[in-house]
Amino acid sequence: MDFIKLQTDQTFIKELEKRVESDGPFTSHQLFSLAHQADQAKIIPSFTGLRSLDFLPHMSFLDHQLVTAKETIEKMNGRAILADEVGLGKTIEAGLILKEYMLRGLVKNALILVPASLVNQWVNELNQKFYIPAVSHRKNYNWDGNYILVSSLDTAKRSPHREAILANEYDFVLIDEAHKLKNHKTKNYQFVRQIKKKYCLLLTATPIQNDLMEIFNLIAILRPGHLGDMTTFKQKYTGNKGKVEADTYLKQLIERVMIRNTRENTDLKPSNRHINTIWVDFSKDEASVYDRLNNLKKVNDMFTKMTLLREMCSSREACYLSLNKLLESHGEDEDIQSIIQDIGQLPAHSKADKAVELIQSIGDEKVIIFTEYRATQLYLQWYLQQHGISSVPFQGGFKRGKKDWMIQLFRDRAQVLIATEAGAEGINLQFCHHLINYDLPWNPMKIEQRIGRIHRFGQENDVKIYNIAIKNTIEEHILTILYEKIQLFENVIGELDAILSELNINNFDKEIESIYAESDSLGEAKIKLENLASIVHQMANENKAAGEYYDNR
Repeated sequence: MDFIKLQTDQTFIKELEKRVESDGPFTSHQLFSLAHQADQAKIIPSFTGLRSLDFLPHMSFLDHQLVTAKETIEKMNGRAILADEVGLGKTIEAGLILKEYMLRGLVKNALILVPASLVNQWVNELNQKFYIPAVSHRKNYNWDGNYILVSSLDTAKRSPHREAILANEYDFVLIDEAHKLKNHKTKNYQFVRQIKKKYCLLLTATPIQNDLMEIFNLIAILRPGHLGDMTTFKQKYTGNKGKVEADTYLKQLIERVMIRNTRENTDLKPSNRHINTIWVDFSKDEASVYDRLNNLKKVNDMFTKMTLLREMCSSREACYLSLNKLLESHGEDEDIQSIIQDIGQLPAHSKADKAVELIQSIGDEKVIIFTEYRATQLYLQWYLQQHGISSVPFQGGFKRGKKDWMIQLFRDRAQVLIATEAGAEGINLQFCHHLINYDLPWNPMKIEQRIGRIHRFGQENDVKIYNIAIKNTIEEHILTILYEKIQLFENVIGELDAILSELNINNFDKEIESIYAESDSLGEAKIKLENLASIVHQMANENKAAGEYYDNR
């Protein structure tokens, strides 16, 4: 203690003594009072609880969202994986956490990295719901400064943006769709891990898909070393997700950085989901063209033939374009030319007629139609117009601003949104509760993505799903063998994904494609599909909670 030297600010003391002796000048009492009130307002009486709720009276939060925000701040020090099931409001939880830190003066700059299709959605939600002045990154914006910047991960990781971001220190970093960072060898993972950050949130509905190394990699972004070193962890847990339940200590470690809410353990009472299958018969002429395509000897590749058959089930236009390309690649062929001529003479497509009939029966309510093909999208837009039904298109090729414009037109003016598969990701359309699956994708999980656009947190009506399929065609195979046998619509979201992971099927589309490509006939392909569906069905029955290893918290 004898060596401690105390130093005083003599300049301030002398200046104060001088002003006291001269009786001023002093700051006016009014200015002093205002400054005192401002400081008092900044004082947080306790670091527990959520002060931000007083500033968001227009918002109604669910209990699980409030609990998640409090746990993240009070127990996890702002570094957490938010892994709620789809539609339970991870964005709401993240916005509440960010708002809380901003009010406490702990966050002044933030970087929010999301898929490109979600940038505007994040900006709008933060501005409108949380009064957070978030902006999407533009060319004339700097990456440094006290901004709440929202950008796509693809943009951020490219030069010169990458270097500018890594040179900064961020108070708050958020990564949406964080399951895309599970592979530590990817550039995305390495980039995100290098970002200097005080608080960090990773949002994903599927924290584990293949093995525990994926959750190890995510946690390493938040807290390096929390699960030990990679080599030891890999030796003990690689390829065996089930060990997380058996290893109580590991489960506790993961729960310290991850929060997962499911519909079963929340007080959310979601709207019901009603599934309707609408069968359509081809006209005699359409059935004739379909059979000729099925027996086309010029096409030996079963996958190509399946594609033509699926397109014929969708629209004349989609099949017509593919046949013309086939003709260019194979040269002149009388059979193909004859089929093209017959397709050109077909009247309106039977499925399109059924779609119009269905929309008219629904009345004036909003309807989303999903199709697999751009040509079908254009045809449907024209055909609906002929029947006095207003519609707008939505596709992946649209720029961000045009996508927002289409959504606005759909909400305010048009009755129908006709979307290709790009519409199944990144848009929230709770103001609509009717969805038509005009074409059925080979991957049943894409159906869940589509339905998730309307059947999510904030939907106040029961959701009605209509699957239109043509009898005695490839669509009947897809619907009856794949969808019904694996009980797609009865399974919880995420269960099918986990089951496929256990079967080492990383890409369901590719798996179905390979079945058709390696089959010599439709009958052989049908048998293989039935075998695959039977295995999935059996696993679903044996393990109702497949993939839900953290629900009993």
